[in-house]
Amino acid sequence: MADGGAPTVAVLGASGFAGALAARLLWRHPHFELVAVTSRSDAGRRLDDLYPHHRVPLVLDAYEIDELGPVDAAVVAYPHGAAAPTVAELHERGIRVVDLSADFRLRDVAVYEEWYVEHPAPQLIERAVYGLPELHRDRLRDAAIVAGPGCFPTAAILGLAPIAPYLADVVIDAKTGVSGAGRAATEKTHFVSVAENVKPYGIGRHRHAPEIDQELAALGARGVTATFTPHLLPLDQGELLSCYATLTEDVDVRALYRERYEDEPFVELVDAPPGVRDVRETNFCRILVHPDERTGKVFVFSAIDNLWKGTASQAVQCLNLMFGFDETAGIR
Repeated sequence: MADGGAPTVAVLGASGFAGALAARLLWRHPHFELVAVTSRSDAGRRLDDLYPHHRVPLVLDAYEIDELGPVDAAVVAYPHGAAAPTVAELHERGIRVVDLSADFRLRDVAVYEEWYVEHPAPQLIERAVYGLPELHRDRLRDAAIVAGPGCFPTAAILGLAPIAPYLADVVIDAKTGVSGAGRAATEKTHFVSVAENVKPYGIGRHRHAPEIDQELAALGARGVTATFTPHLLPLDQGELLSCYATLTEDVDVRALYRERYEDEPFVELVDAPPGVRDVRETNFCRILVHPDERTGKVFVFSAIDNLWKGTASQAVQCLNLMFGFDETAGIR
């Protein structure tokens, strides 16, 4: 980039679902140059051998900072706990990072350590910007470290942001495809265990719950602890959240949603219930808001593709902002 060329990007952990998709999007991106993809478990294989449908003809290398070569940015697609040391190492070299793990999402170290592991790089938490462009667009432009949101929090926060200051209580019933568990877990799950079945999991202790609470509080929700339960569906990808909110006062809900999202390129307000097929392999979030006269509650339905807007394409949206490009470049 110093010579005026395209910013160079590496994807670390490109053998996982999210990393592989990020590599695909960056390989075809009109402004970025994907120069490296890494994986320890699949080092030496070409990415288009591991994922033929992504068509990325690069060889996966084992990551070593001194062998990475000059890059302007990196997408880190490592598990929680493993990502932070690598993010710190890249940050020290002046490389801008979008981290897809949970390591920098939570602002309180104690909360992170309650739900995950001992934090490997707590000194960087304050430097990280939460990577939801619809909330933090201006801060993302100057960010050196971006904490990619979780897929459930992406759909939940976009669905509830316009009414967050008026929330008294909210119940979030989430449905997701199996790819949300990641490549390793998905490969160990036999199809017969999920086919013709729907099952809740992470009951009362899902790691995305404190992230949802944190971001709702930042949007003005006062003393609200969301009731959040995800359910596994026999789908490969896609998420639908059904949110049932009690408000503190009577407000024009539809007007609030129109005002917040009328200029957002990737949020669609719809008049019919959204489904996961509506947003499959896109960076869009589709939202239906329904003030319910019978119960006095507000129903909000929010659909995203968990691998796209929930992870990889949202990371590219953040990179676009970080490097001064149109945020829709390469993902619309």
